[in-house]
Amino acid sequence: MGVIVQKYGGSSVATPDKLRQVAARIVGTRRLGHQVVVVVSAMGNTTNELLALARSVSPNPQRRELDMRITTGERISMALLSMAIHDLGCPAVSFTGSQSGIITSDHHTNARILRITPTRIQQALAQDQIVIVAGFQGVSERREITSLGRGGSDTTAVALAAALGADYAEICSDVDGVYTADPRVVPEARRLDDVSYEEMQVLADAGAKVLNAEAVEWARRHGIEIRCVATAGDAAVGTPVRADAATVLHPRVVGVTAHPGLFLLEPSTPSDAPPAELEATLAAHGAAESEVWLLPSGWSALVPKLNVHGLDAFRDAVLGLGGVRLREDLTLVTVAGRALSAPPGHARRAAQALAVAGIAVRGRLVDAGRAAFLVDADAASAAVRTLHAALLGDSAP
Repeated sequence: MGVIVQKYGGSSVATPDKLRQVAARIVGTRRLGHQVVVVVSAMGNTTNELLALARSVSPNPQRRELDMRITTGERISMALLSMAIHDLGCPAVSFTGSQSGIITSDHHTNARILRITPTRIQQALAQDQIVIVAGFQGVSERREITSLGRGGSDTTAVALAAALGADYAEICSDVDGVYTADPRVVPEARRLDDVSYEEMQVLADAGAKVLNAEAVEWARRHGIEIRCVATAGDAAVGTPVRADAATVLHPRVVGVTAHPGLFLLEPSTPSDAPPAELEATLAAHGAAESEVWLLPSGWSALVPKLNVHGLDAFRDAVLGLGGVRLREDLTLVTVAGRALSAPPGHARRAAQALAVAGIAVRGRLVDAGRAAFLVDADAASAAVRTLHAALLGDSAP
């Protein structure tokens, strides 16, 4: 029997009723003849509530202690899900990240998986058990509990699929696949039939919430197919992410997304290079994944706020470097695709569409796989709709 790894997000297990529905779906997969490993997130808004309580005690909580606290959410949901599966007549066992052999780096609240030794998982599968794993967490080589940052349960699932030689990893959420834009912003957005690792990586890095960027990178390196499906929908309907998705007939532009909640760091006076301490400062505050642009006219850095815990402390640390200006009023809007700067010039068409719509562009970066534009935060949704209509609408080339 082949192994399938399924991951369920917080909204899919938000209530006891939803947990029982997920349990039934898992048992249904098992009864089709598959071995099943399940990665589960914390229930609903549990992680946000755990973070809020921590910040009510300390405005700049110690990152090690944050990990000790926020990783409890997944342990609650994994145990409850295992109970629900047992009640349906299937044996199940739940494991924490450390019990699952997930070894990570030492970077608290934003660790990276280094390797997985899934001995206990393999033993449980050999005993015909369904295995439930707490997502978003692991243990460092110094035996410290660590978390993988927001969206880290996706990475847990794909990394486990690679370690177990799974047939594929199924990412189950409220949406039935990857869309050309967020349907809440662009109602006419379409679900993609498939998408390549490279295209999904651009979308994920640019803020698309369907998949975690680190998970896509794991999948690409190990050749793991990811299937993005709806928890409550037909498992056959969704968007596969795989190496051979981009064909001759595949559209050059696959999607438009916005990345809100950013710090923009730039020199307060002309400078060719960022301060020498910038990289260490970003890493110390959980922002090691930030993108630093080195341009002929100077430099800038885009820092997602998502994993920065202690925003005031971060602001003080950055401004303390000297010569750095910090802005929080911009959003990055990105067009993802292939050969965007080649004829017929999709990147140029995107810039023209924003100009015609009267949307000011505060900065841009174009390469083969993306055309990214910094716009005022209050114009971000309009920018996404404008670009989608120009590049992916009915009259688009």
